[in-house]
Amino acid sequence: MRSSNRHNLGVAVFLLFCFQLLAIGAAQANPRYASIVIDVESGDVLHAENADATRYPASLTKMMTLYLLFESIESGNMRLDQPLTVSSHAASMPASKLWLSPGSTIRAEEAIKALVVRSANDVAVVVAEALGGTEGNFGRMMTQRARELGLQDTVFRNASGLPDNAQVTTARDMATLSIRLMQDFPQYYHYFSTQSFTYRGTTHTSHNRLVRNYPGADGLKTGFIRASGFNVATSAIRNNRRIVSVVMGGFTAASRDTHMADLLDRGFARLSMLQRGDWIARADVLGDRMDLPESPPASASQLASANTSPRRETTEVEQRLSFQSEMGIEMGSADDPIRVLIDRADSARPAAGGWAVQVGAFNNADQARHLASQAADQLASELSDVRVSVAEAEGDQRVFRARLVDLQESVAHSACRSLRERGMDCMVVAHN
Repeated sequence: MRSSNRHNLGVAVFLLFCFQLLAIGAAQANPRYASIVIDVESGDVLHAENADATRYPASLTKMMTLYLLFESIESGNMRLDQPLTVSSHAASMPASKLWLSPGSTIRAEEAIKALVVRSANDVAVVVAEALGGTEGNFGRMMTQRARELGLQDTVFRNASGLPDNAQVTTARDMATLSIRLMQDFPQYYHYFSTQSFTYRGTTHTSHNRLVRNYPGADGLKTGFIRASGFNVATSAIRNNRRIVSVVMGGFTAASRDTHMADLLDRGFARLSMLQRGDWIARADVLGDRMDLPESPPASASQLASANTSPRRETTEVEQRLSFQSEMGIEMGSADDPIRVLIDRADSARPAAGGWAVQVGAFNNADQARHLASQAADQLASELSDVRVSVAEAEGDQRVFRARLVDLQESVAHSACRSLRERGMDCMVVAHN
């Protein structure tokens, strides 16, 4: 049992190590990249990279359009079955769209589904004109409400997210909006998990493959314009804890989704360690906290109400492999966002003897030394003079890395394989 727990802890730390490398690589390779991961219950920011940098929201804009629509329905100014009239301006919007005809109508509930599933630009303008008279006035309403919700760096000019140089946001603001949608309108949040809807005989399927394929993901929105790259806001729940994450600037929809899955995996692993309080409780990407709304958050059971079918508990490894299979992404392929890290590593390899096997990282030096010594004992028959190192990582938080050091690269890889066979997880790293 103790060996199993140690193995699980090692897996978690390895995931977090990859989490940091992946974010650094993505940011350096892509100037449009931004991301944030937030624990909804506590408001802890589990990861942030360029989270306050100005970006184009693209169709994440439609989350704000839906927020104002939900608000109007709740206030009694609009009904779910209310017909909304299509203007010539709305009908002229470019795709994606429902191809609505001027003078026709669409019910408010159909409009909600069209915005979530189809990301229909013509429907976004229909809603804007119904609530604001004109799309320009609705954009001002959106911006004013955004300020009231705490979206300090967001400006809206249209209801759809179609290109406008003045329409900007940040990953942090989009995460705040995502959380407010869930907390302020839990009765409507289930719409964000809708995967298809039929309108006038045509069935439309959602672009949001994460909701279909990532275990625990149950909603929110994708977006793309050429200037923004591929954006997505995702919420997922695991072990009754909810995470919201935003990724902006993906090169492709597939690589964006794969990266989002990685961020969620690492976020849940980090959250698990925060709850245990025994391994890296707070690393250098932590220390931030979202200012969440004062209204009490909806419970996890309320927010997960759309996912009512029973699901067998799967291990994190099974979930990750299943997701990769569904997405059709292979590790090391051109669509794999960690590939750039592999390429970069080949050009910056340490000298012989400059390698180490890291078996854990702790906020307590004695814990780190104990595990490193255990690893050395396990390898006593293979490495007679292995040196144990407990080094404190740089940063505001005290983190001690448990390592076996001064190894040749081939020896380090062989030692790590042996440790894994004995139930201890590890990773091979360069050691200065």
